[in-house]
Amino acid sequence: MNEIYAVTGALGFLGNAIVDNLLTKGKTVRVLDIGQDKHDLLKGKSVTFYKGDICLTSSLEDFFKVDDDQQLIMIHAAGVVSISSKYSQLMHDVNVKGTQNIVDMALKYKIKRLVYVSSVHAIRELPKDETIIETLDFNPDKVKGEYSKSKAMATKIVLDSVEKGLDAVVVHPSGIIGPGDYAGGHTTQLVKDCANGNLTACVNGGYDFVDVRDVAEGVVLAAEKGIKGNTYILSGEYYPVKKITDAICSAIGRKQIKTILPLWFAKMTAPFAELYYRIRKQKPLFTRYSLYTLQSNSKFNSNKAQKELGYKKKFSLKQSIEDTYLWCKANNLINQKKKAKGKV
Repeated sequence: MNEIYAVTGALGFLGNAIVDNLLTKGKTVRVLDIGQDKHDLLKGKSVTFYKGDICLTSSLEDFFKVDDDQQLIMIHAAGVVSISSKYSQLMHDVNVKGTQNIVDMALKYKIKRLVYVSSVHAIRELPKDETIIETLDFNPDKVKGEYSKSKAMATKIVLDSVEKGLDAVVVHPSGIIGPGDYAGGHTTQLVKDCANGNLTACVNGGYDFVDVRDVAEGVVLAAEKGIKGNTYILSGEYYPVKKITDAICSAIGRKQIKTILPLWFAKMTAPFAELYYRIRKQKPLFTRYSLYTLQSNSKFNSNKAQKELGYKKKFSLKQSIEDTYLWCKANNLINQKKKAKGKV
């Protein structure tokens, strides 16, 4: 049987990296496109386009149909990522209802496999001294933050479908960094702001970060080797925020940021920062939720993915940051003549 890989979220940071990984391996790829490829991310790539919206089941029919001699492997990477402290109806509709639609269609068309890109945020946090490993218990009441809750609900939907006969596997990436983030995620924004001289201070804390290219490889490995009904953490390494800003400054030849804001001050000003950036229609670099995350336990263990999938962490922080900076520069997102101001 001929295998066809179908990717949702192909215009996103990770989704586009997954498409590139599949094409490099010579796979047949189709993507779901809602007609908003303003950066021409998929232009010139050997993929088949299907226009549709995961929130609208009727628009997904053609995307799931294959010939009798073909089998569909679905990689569901579409989702809304947010560090906002407020509830988002759009995030719930896309992350939860959209995933339910994908699962329903996967069962209807009896696809070969579904790989769902969840998040480590969907996993219940453990005390600081404990290592976080895979689980099959996903409860939105046991995680903090609206994004985490939406991913926990979606993950449960996917795993519950296994009992209905769906061959499904779940992956949990940690914080994703690296080049190619046209969506302007928060780590990429940090690189841009630091390179543009907009940062004079950082905050305490840190998180587990992994290169987008390593995650993309892990996702494809999960499609090929993952065990039905299993979950896999695709993590990297813990880095303090200060080490990340140091790596950025080193990559661009700037002096290191020396001021580290007390956490109490950052928490006190976070609500005002969220309001300020919301008015300016920009993504804030820190919110009450992101500050909580930077202080949370991010001691994630990817041993299971390494053992069962062959997952490896190939890119160092230095390489990821340098590649991100060069990508930002190549896409005219860097203006180093700008005077330094602001904080993160």
